[in-house]
Amino acid sequence: MAALEELKLDRLFIVPAAHSPFKPEQKPTNANIRLRLLRMAFAGQNQCEIDTQELDRDGVSYSIDTLINYSNRFPKTKLHYLIGADHISTLPQWREASRLAKLAEFVVVPRPGQKVANFPEPFRGQKLCGWPFEVSSSIIRNRLELNQPINGLVPSNVAEILTKNNPYSAA
Repeated sequence: MAALEELKLDRLFIVPAAHSPFKPEQKPTNANIRLRLLRMAFAGQNQCEIDTQELDRDGVSYSIDTLINYSNRFPKTKLHYLIGADHISTLPQWREASRLAKLAEFVVVPRPGQKVANFPEPFRGQKLCGWPFEVSSSIIRNRLELNQPINGLVPSNVAEILTKNNPYSAA
């Protein structure tokens, strides 16, 4: 919600990837499970919308395809793209990086204690100030793999589902 407030956004789209081009060996968690959890996590947040376009396209998810879709759908809107601080240095490696940089302003979600690097040319962006919150998806997955509680890290309804039906369990 920090992004909505700080950037004064009318709407925030949450776009789950079908498959990351930077993690070819890693099989993502089942899309239906991820969608269910996202819908639960953002239930009642009227300014937030789950967008399944990358899942619908299937295969490797490229941000350029998603941003082109948004720029076509909302031609007069300034687009923002939220990324973790750990992705800044990889931006020049993203598919059609120079075109991607023209389509959106990138917004960094910093990690606690991590210095935020400058954006490489030709990218531009800013850092969310109402952050950091000391949680990441890998922390949540690791805690679930170890059967440790995740209360307070995710909404209570999501924690309950993940604890009961742990998709990250090693068993």
